[in-house]
Amino acid sequence: MIRPLIWEDKQLKILDQRRIPWSVEYLLCSTSKEVEECIKNLSVRGAPAIGAAAAFGIVLGAMEHGSDSKDYFSISLKDKAGSLMEARPTAVNLFWAVKRMLKKFENIKDNKIKEIVKGLEEEALLIYKEDIHANKKIGELGAFLISKEDKVLTHCNAGALATAGYGTALGVIRSAYKQGKKIEVFVDETRPVLQGARLTAWELKEEGIPFTLITDNMAGYLMQKGVIDVVVLGADRIALNGDTANKIGTYSLAVLANYHKIPFYVAAPFSTFDLSLTDGELIPVEERSWEEVTHILEKRIAPEGSKVFNPSFDITPHNLITAIITEKGIIENPDHNKVQSLLKES
Repeated sequence: MIRPLIWEDKQLKILDQRRIPWSVEYLLCSTSKEVEECIKNLSVRGAPAIGAAAAFGIVLGAMEHGSDSKDYFSISLKDKAGSLMEARPTAVNLFWAVKRMLKKFENIKDNKIKEIVKGLEEEALLIYKEDIHANKKIGELGAFLISKEDKVLTHCNAGALATAGYGTALGVIRSAYKQGKKIEVFVDETRPVLQGARLTAWELKEEGIPFTLITDNMAGYLMQKGVIDVVVLGADRIALNGDTANKIGTYSLAVLANYHKIPFYVAAPFSTFDLSLTDGELIPVEERSWEEVTHILEKRIAPEGSKVFNPSFDITPHNLITAIITEKGIIENPDHNKVQSLLKES
């Protein structure tokens, strides 16, 4: 199994996704600041993976404390938590995981510092294990939506690399393939950072799942020609009504799929839902460096001084989504009432 995060010897090893597919290298993090930097620079990416990494970042932040003062320990830990939450603004799993770790801290803050650190470590490991379990359940449920010989289009990377392990959208694809379905995956390259070409293609090749790599602007042509049967991708934040933030280009695919009457599925754990937001208009969209657009693999492809707009995500309205696949069940034609209903049942 691909392991994007490894907690070992009280340190966090992060698979450096900037190096894939050329090499498989792990970055060793022994401080919360190092984890924060890995989140910022995309060494670790994908909402669930960011959340799990941040949880371990809190543990490392607690372990950095060298004073016997409980007050200083609390202030320092909360300061590190605040810095981690500022690393990336859109992926809600980051905030969810850090807040869960702080809640755990509040429950055990009267213990000795050594016991607090142990309790936080146990909570981070639980978040990690729960995410893998959720991904496998998403895969199991979502595989029923994939027919025997479907041609599946996916965008960006929502695989093991984007999670604690196994994957959300690729979890669905993995499960369908393991059931013996003769599927073929069409992988959008996903500009500007090429997560599809570099990461998704690498994961599929590692597991022997047939795939075809395409540029982002080929998707509509393939749909028009009747090649694509279904679209499956992940999410970075989902509002209460089902509006979904995902990698830039997702909205365009949703519009195309809707026009061509192709099922459009979002696969995500419940930790990706932001129940404080009524709709997608309230989801903050991260804008990243201009160099991601003007350069490919550090080689300039645009004239110097070019004006650049580089939002990392877009928002897909819930009425363009056929279903959201979660570990708690499938929400067909998602809206506010259906999301609320599944919450109450689970």
